[in-house]
Amino acid sequence: MKHFFVEGEIECLTGLHIGMGGGSIEIGGIDNPIVRNPLTDFPYIPGSSLKGKMRSLLEKEKKLNFNRTHEKVSRHECDDYAQAKDCPVCRLFGSTGKTGNDKNYPARLLVRDGGLTDEDSIIKDGMKVTEAKMENTLDRVTSAAVPRTIERVPATVKFNLNLVCRVDEKYQKEDLQNILFCLKLVEKDGLGGNISRGYGQVKFYIKRFQMEDEEGWLPEEGTKRYSYDECEKKIK
Repeated sequence: MKHFFVEGEIECLTGLHIGMGGGSIEIGGIDNPIVRNPLTDFPYIPGSSLKGKMRSLLEKEKKLNFNRTHEKVSRHECDDYAQAKDCPVCRLFGSTGKTGNDKNYPARLLVRDGGLTDEDSIIKDGMKVTEAKMENTLDRVTSAAVPRTIERVPATVKFNLNLVCRVDEKYQKEDLQNILFCLKLVEKDGLGGNISRGYGQVKFYIKRFQMEDEEGWLPEEGTKRYSYDECEKKIK
């Protein structure tokens, strides 16, 4: 089994909010803060957020049954190793078997946390990479306004994309096609919270699409970006 690498950038086309829970009790404080690196205080995209969104969208597109409840959340999950190996979703994202730990199927797809692409320049120039967006909820009867402040990463900010997939010859083509398919679905839908209110539109730029020890398909001086069509031709 070999490793296949998909690397590049995630660009925010609209404000992005991936919340960390909690909030400030100060007057004028942030009601809904975003997740941040505790050492640098910079925002990042958790791999779990991107992976969870990719999985949920693929489950819907494949019209799979939401047959399991995991931490009070319904989702699709195969019951044993044999089923998971032939399942396009569980093979990539993993499953926990009902019949014991020996029936678990480890995820083939690793989705790493995505940090800011240019942290050094941001530190040097002292730029701000978050914004506080004011919103109101109106009472339909009294018309009273209930203001709230949501923190988000503004449009044009870019994060690193780093995916690693363990592939074998039998499922290699299908798995890689599904990874590209998931990225397209996330672009159409969105990432993070408040998507229906305009948040979370993102664009993926692929700069590496390559099997380990394979030549080519690396960025040329850091500028080359591979289109989905180019990647799909490579798979075929």
